[in-house]
Amino acid sequence: MVRDRPRRKPPALFLTPDEWSALRLSLLVAGVATLASLLPGLTVAYLLARREFRGRALLDGLVHLPLILPPVVTGYLLLLAFGRRGWLGPALAEIGIVFSFRWTGAALACAVMGFPLMVRAMRLSLEAVDRKLEQAAGTLGASPVAVFLVVTLPLSLPGILAGAVLAFAKAMGEFGATITFVSNIPGETQTLPSAIYTLTQVPGGEAGALRLTLVSVALSMAALLASEWLARRARRRLGA
Repeated sequence: MVRDRPRRKPPALFLTPDEWSALRLSLLVAGVATLASLLPGLTVAYLLARREFRGRALLDGLVHLPLILPPVVTGYLLLLAFGRRGWLGPALAEIGIVFSFRWTGAALACAVMGFPLMVRAMRLSLEAVDRKLEQAAGTLGASPVAVFLVVTLPLSLPGILAGAVLAFAKAMGEFGATITFVSNIPGETQTLPSAIYTLTQVPGGEAGALRLTLVSVALSMAALLASEWLARRARRRLGA
């Protein structure tokens, strides 16, 4: 008889199927959260940077509230609002939109937590645009929409990209609000931070937690480098 050879342990940087699942889900959640926040974030940033209206300070406070509140509180508020028995959950469920205990809920939680960072970066970029250039375009007959699309938007593009990357990075690292709102379900709501937390709680999970930690650091650095490259490319185009 031929004896079975002992199986070799996987390399230190080799991810298990469960770890790959958490990585793919994190990228999906962060990507959806960032894309869904772009238009609302740009709209709110423009209002705060360029418009004076009643309730402006209140809107500013509400936008930045997730930065001050404990993430668990934000997650609980989302559960009260969008849970199966929440204020809006049953009505949304009737039209097929379910957030609680779904990956869509994780994307919603990440979008809420990353929204203040996105809006702040976009707002600072919009405020830095030279208003004289916009006025010059207006005197030449351009409509306000055309001025925004041709002058304001290109000049503020580096800040918009920076805001999107910050929101994406925040979504990749979001834990408290996500686990409170949608729990920690493998394959459905278990993102990288949740998977790392789970691995630190089980015997022998330290190696897996280290692997996912290294992946998280690598993804965060790649996102920041990509943001810097895109911002420099946008500046070169504007300079040309």
